[in-house]
Amino acid sequence: MKRFDIVRRRRIWFSLSLLISLAGIIAMFVMGLNLGTDFKAGTRVQVELGSGFDTQAVRNAFASIHLQPDRVTVAGATGDTAVVRLAEKITPQQEAEINKVIKEKFPQAKGLQVTSVDPIVAKELSQKAVYAVLAAAVGIILYMSIRFEYRFAISGVISLLQVVLFVVSVFALLQVEIDLTFIAALLTIVGYSIHDTIVIFDRIRENLKHRKIKTVKDLEDLVNDSLWQTMRRSINTVVTVVISAGLLYILGGPSIRNFSFALLIGLVFGAWSSIFIASQIWVSWRKRGLKA
Repeated sequence: MKRFDIVRRRRIWFSLSLLISLAGIIAMFVMGLNLGTDFKAGTRVQVELGSGFDTQAVRNAFASIHLQPDRVTVAGATGDTAVVRLAEKITPQQEAEINKVIKEKFPQAKGLQVTSVDPIVAKELSQKAVYAVLAAAVGIILYMSIRFEYRFAISGVISLLQVVLFVVSVFALLQVEIDLTFIAALLTIVGYSIHDTIVIFDRIRENLKHRKIKTVKDLEDLVNDSLWQTMRRSINTVVTVVISAGLLYILGGPSIRNFSFALLIGLVFGAWSSIFIASQIWVSWRKRGLKA
């Protein structure tokens, strides 16, 4: 594998990451997040209507029973599934009316699923999702601070937060629905990415035992060598898991499509962040006090 100097080009990687992060923040402010019923009170109706169905006909069907959908989206690998979101939690009687009108208007319909969440449950789920991500970040900092040092821990968590930001930004940009499976995907991505980062940090730590670091050049050479010593392993691992996530996206069905889509994005960007961001942050921090 042809080697190039990764560490001394860190300003390029930082600039790219900064641009991606800014684009993501702008996308979230402009587009907003398409929160599912797990995090926003209301009702979600999912039904297979066959490819090429008319979303306006779906709206009209709901309007005939005095329900106004907030959003009607097309889902499924072949675009055969309608996902209807209602702002309010419906009653059992309204659910029966939906079932009836769907059968009347779309005789070929199948697989009707209705999910309702009230405001209290939605608020609790949102809070717990945030707590889960924060707890994961704190746990990683503590673990890495004990195993390595606090600068490794902070550098690793910064790179992880950027991965999370990027995945959320893509979902905001494409207006993909965010549900509980998305949170599960985020935690999976965090676990995978920090594992990859730890492997690189571990190699840096081992190499530090055998070299005397007196100048910034010594430090940059050491980290560059460490990155290339683990490069083949990093690339092989991410390619393997991306293939698995890709197959899951294609064959897994609509219910876990958001989960596998988030995995695909997060795994690729997590590998990028482990190689090009985490260790570069550590170098920029660690070089203080060394000769130029």
